Amino acid sequence: MITGAHTVLTASDPEAARAFFRDVLGLAHVDANDGWLIFKSPPAELAVHPSGPADSGRAELYLMCDDLAATMDELRAKGVEFTAEVTNAGWGLLTRLRVPGAGEIGLYQPRHATAYDLP
Repeated sequence: MITGAHTVLTASDPEAARAFFRDVLGLAHVDANDGWLIFKSPPAELAVHPSGPADSGRAELYLMCDDLAATMDELRAKGVEFTAEVTNAGWGLLTRLRVPGAGEIGLYQPRHATAYDLP
């Protein structure tokens, strides 16, 4: 029935954002048409969090890693700007990074059971 999930990140400068995902993060991609890149996502999972009526249906993108400090060092060496200090949210270590032309996304090291590798 469901064969996958397609995440959309809106960007005021899509070329810069696509270059970030392609060149900095090194995500594999296809060119759907004239430079419109579609990226292979890392294994994913979906969580539903409570919210008030004004935020209901809002989605956020968080990339996950096994070692947040090491990943941050690797990304800083590639010029990535982090926009938040690392916080311990209990369920994981969390920070945010800037995607050129597309705002910020989260990056975290989970301390909870993960679902992305379930059969």
